Amino acid sequence: MLLHMAHHDAPMTSDQLAACLHTNAVVIRRTLAGLREQGYVCSVKGHGGGWQLCCELSKVSLLDIYRAVGAPPVFAMGHRTTNPACLVEQTVNGALDDAFNDAEALLVKRLGSVTLAELAADFSRRLDQCSRRSSR
Repeated sequence: MLLHMAHHDAPMTSDQLAACLHTNAVVIRRTLAGLREQGYVCSVKGHGGGWQLCCELSKVSLLDIYRAVGAPPVFAMGHRTTNPACLVEQTVNGALDDAFNDAEALLVKRLGSVTLAELAADFSRRLDQCSRRSSR
């Protein structure tokens, strides 16, 4: 969503952003609220208003965005029972906990190393390549 905003010259409405992301504008507004609280976006009132970036892309990482939207669970898979009586289930849960914790730590580290500026540059490069191919 933020990359769409970065490559758009004017503020974007939640309806426009929802169309870009193939989702409901309510979902967009809910997400934008968390991003606004952190100062990443701001709203512009009036005719031609909407949402725009209010941050430097080079200073915002994917980890910052992940945290701004509430740090949702990384994995949907979980324990069937929180405190199982079965020793086999306890053993498996312990192994899964370790694996999930290791994977989440690796993902969080990676998210912290990628800035929105890097993503915007990659998008621009891909867009240029696509434009060159279509003009041939």
